[in-house]
Amino acid sequence: MMIPTAHIELADPSLIAKTVLMPGDPLRAKYIADTYLTRVIQINAVRNMLGYTGYFGRKKVTVFGSGMGMPSIGIYSYELFNFYHVDKIIRIGSCGAYDPKLKLYDVLLVEQAYSESSYAKTLGLKSSHIIKANLALNNRILKASIKTGIPVTPITVHSSDVFYRLDPNAWMNIRDKYHAAAVEMESFALFANAKASKKKAACLLTVSDSFITHEQTTAQERQEAFTKMMEIALHSV
Repeated sequence: MMIPTAHIELADPSLIAKTVLMPGDPLRAKYIADTYLTRVIQINAVRNMLGYTGYFGRKKVTVFGSGMGMPSIGIYSYELFNFYHVDKIIRIGSCGAYDPKLKLYDVLLVEQAYSESSYAKTLGLKSSHIIKANLALNNRILKASIKTGIPVTPITVHSSDVFYRLDPNAWMNIRDKYHAAAVEMESFALFANAKASKKKAACLLTVSDSFITHEQTTAQERQEAFTKMMEIALHSV
């Protein structure tokens, strides 16, 4: 495939940094660009997904909304890795807590993602349902956590294809069998693409709701109040 791709309307790959921060919500991408980056340019993509390239200090970084779910992040991350020469993608998203020790706004660093999804198998990888994040990139994030004084909790995450289940208690079996501390919907596909492309991927998450206490944040808070993981990710670039 040539560039522009079917989903990213940009002909010059040099306008995208080697490291991309990838929130699901395109409005969160805009918030990060407006709040933390200088000399920002906008990158257009189809279906109202927007990216922004700018500088955090002297470091060039791109922030690019992935959309919701594995098919969406799968398309954008694959094209960024393989056609726009991106080396590293750090997903920065929200998650629901399965673990009673996790509280709203806790920042989690995904060590590995479990999923029932056939994404990796369909992509052409071996039929694995657990894929690890890149260790070197996770170590950079851990160093950034120490530098910023913002703690992170390493976890196994459940990447689900389904937000609403007919069995409302199915998550308990997944938590117990795979030791999954939280659930989200994108990191498994991102890790699969990184593995297939021989690139690096990591995932930072903020707890937005709890399956235990049923507490939850608002849409506005998910867009603008998850600043701790944003700062860790930016300092790891």
